[in-house]
Amino acid sequence: MVLNYIWIAFFVLAFIMCVIKTCMGQPEVWGDVMGASFTSAANAFEISLGLTGVLALWLGLMKIGERAGVIQFFGRLISPLFCRLFPGVPKGHPAMGSIFMNVSANMLGLDNAATPLGLKAMQELQTLNKEKDTATDAMIMFLVLNASGLCFIPISIMMYRAQAGAANPTDVFLPILLATFIATLTGVVTLCIRQKINLKDPVLIAWLLGMAAVIGSMVWVFSGMDGPSVEKWSGFVANFLLFSVIIAFIGAGLRKRVNMYDAFIEGAKDGFRTAVTIIPYLVAILVAIGMFRASGMMTMVTDGMTSAVAWLGFDTSWVEALPTALMKPLSGSGSRGLMIDLMNTHGADAFVSKVSAAIQGSTDTMFYVLAVYFGSVGVKKTRYAVPYALLADVTGSVAGIIAAYIFFS
Repeated sequence: MVLNYIWIAFFVLAFIMCVIKTCMGQPEVWGDVMGASFTSAANAFEISLGLTGVLALWLGLMKIGERAGVIQFFGRLISPLFCRLFPGVPKGHPAMGSIFMNVSANMLGLDNAATPLGLKAMQELQTLNKEKDTATDAMIMFLVLNASGLCFIPISIMMYRAQAGAANPTDVFLPILLATFIATLTGVVTLCIRQKINLKDPVLIAWLLGMAAVIGSMVWVFSGMDGPSVEKWSGFVANFLLFSVIIAFIGAGLRKRVNMYDAFIEGAKDGFRTAVTIIPYLVAILVAIGMFRASGMMTMVTDGMTSAVAWLGFDTSWVEALPTALMKPLSGSGSRGLMIDLMNTHGADAFVSKVSAAIQGSTDTMFYVLAVYFGSVGVKKTRYAVPYALLADVTGSVAGIIAAYIFFS
């Protein structure tokens, strides 16, 4: 229901802005907005088309892992934590392994691998759902974990900074790591309170402290490396672990004598069907966002924020990165484009460019994740998913800004 109101609000606010601009002698805005609607619809289809091959590949591999028992093994491995966070999911259920695989891929910054793994996890969770059009507590927890976007190795952002000529493309690594951890921690803790999950549970506390220790260790290790070394070894770790997972699936399949080719084809067919299923949901959300942006309403909001920050007497050197924060929950490509535009305009090593990079890496694209994951299983009633995912997103952006000031000001 919340998503329905937000979706309508995009169109209504865009229309109001078009009327205002027409009264100001800018009737061409209508053409811009309608052009954006067609472009966004085409982009939604292209995104889905681009996901088709990746979905077919990874859901095919996941089917091999499922038949070979690897997914169940991962589920048992992580069950002490996930049994607390997902009390509605039975112990040993395939959803646990799929959730673990998805979260792991997100942590390694492997976006293309994380999406199909996440869709598989959502499909497994849907098998436990008694009201098929309504999100369960477990689904909402899983969505917020994805929207908060915990990422240990932000490879893509470091790559964009390198392409833009940054003297040290990896210098945003530590701010991003801190921001994304704070966003995820906020999302998990607030949802635990909302879902009445016991935060005093010793196992839950041990896992959260353990994650904090891992992040602290990574900060310590990578802070002692130069830029090229960070980029080289972070990429190596991510890709090595990903390839190791594939080999583990194949090895387990050989040991269990699974007909891996048939299993892969069956899973790949599921991937193709999933890619087709999400097209309407992507078109709906991306068209609304595109028209909202083309109307100029996003610019007006940003200008208003800049004036408010200046009026309060705070430093405004970060405010030009605000559009990245505002666009982040709406469009991953849009926020990425804004980040790149700042680097092209001010230079990759400008403070505002580093702030934008920290914001970009702090969380995932919330509305995209919501549309794709819920849309893939036909969930229409998202309950309280949107406000809690937005809370994690806003927290991540604020943490990214503060972290940038700590490291770069």
